[in-house]
Amino acid sequence: MHGLVNRSIQSFLRDTYGATLWSRVADAAGVGAGGFEAMLSYDDAVTDAVLDAAAAALAKPREALLEDLGIYLVGLEPLRRLLRFGGVDYVDFLHSLDELPDRVRLAVAEIEMPEIELTATGPGRFVLCCRGARPGFGAVLAGMLSAMADDYGALVLIDATGAGAERITIELLQARFASGRRFDLAGPVAP
Repeated sequence: MHGLVNRSIQSFLRDTYGATLWSRVADAAGVGAGGFEAMLSYDDAVTDAVLDAAAAALAKPREALLEDLGIYLVGLEPLRRLLRFGGVDYVDFLHSLDELPDRVRLAVAEIEMPEIELTATGPGRFVLCCRGARPGFGAVLAGMLSAMADDYGALVLIDATGAGAERITIELLQARFASGRRFDLAGPVAP
């Protein structure tokens, strides 16, 4: 697994639950207290051990933990900006998701991304399938979809399920439910 993925998990756990929890998780997973280097690669088993240890320490299902990770990631401005370039509203954003793996590879070529396929199943209804070697991305993506709905001010119902290709159903209830977060293509203005 790419170190940037592992470092993101580490940052999520430290920022959300504190350094003490991260230390317990790192010890249980056999990772040094310093954690991961962003540009190194690690065996997938190490990532699994960290996720399993975190889920156990928090008494939370792994899928729920991964969904929370997705929500956290959207809060990081560089990733939020990458995602917001997908469209002016939530539906445009959804239709741009099949381009997400290519956009991520432009930023970090070594990161493995699953194939993402969006299918419209009716007015305001979509199914998003994730196909890849590693299970769990669907849960992360479900969290990201939820956070991006808030970012756009849309009201949606999101349901993530597994079975081979991870599958997420999305129902757009109201496109302009609330005011979304401000976004400018030029980026944030420096003080």
